[in-house]
Amino acid sequence: MNMLVSRRGFLGGAGVSLAAASTMGAFGFGAIEQAAAASVRPFKLSRATETRNTCTYCSVACGILVYSLGDNSKNAIRAVVHIEGDPDHPVNRGTLCPKGAGLLDFVHSETRTKYPMVRKPGSDTFERTTWDYALDRIARLMKDDRDKNFVAKNKDGLTVNRWTTTGMLAASASTNETGYLTYKVARAAGMLVLDNQARV
Repeated sequence: MNMLVSRRGFLGGAGVSLAAASTMGAFGFGAIEQAAAASVRPFKLSRATETRNTCTYCSVACGILVYSLGDNSKNAIRAVVHIEGDPDHPVNRGTLCPKGAGLLDFVHSETRTKYPMVRKPGSDTFERTTWDYALDRIARLMKDDRDKNFVAKNKDGLTVNRWTTTGMLAASASTNETGYLTYKVARAAGMLVLDNQARV
């Protein structure tokens, strides 16, 4: 339904509105706006540090914004207080699936693995270890396996330089450059078993 308003009618309506507002102020209602504004709580993330990251769950690699609180003092431990989708990310444009929307529970889960763990031969429990030990152990096992199972030539005498007993699964959240370097390192070592989470 179209409503035609003349210039005279518009000015008349504006004058009535102005008079009503002046009358309300004269009766003591002028400070209501200031009081209402003062009673509003500050935005809960206004003091938080915003960090861009990538969701850890699947191969879609959605962008997320992680908000943490902490005053950066020496003994302060930052606490993640909120996680949401990144509206500037080209993959998800701020949306998250139910798993991504529940990332805060994942971060604060008591059962989440936070440190390198090792289960020694004959043991039925995992023990915490250092990053140096874990990385050295992985490198040692890979080197021993490659030395034992590397195939330089096939049965026809053709040079193949294959290592088929160890494989690698690359992460889909990595950049193109990281993926390229991962591919080059794996192939240079002779690995044939190489896949990417984005394809799984």
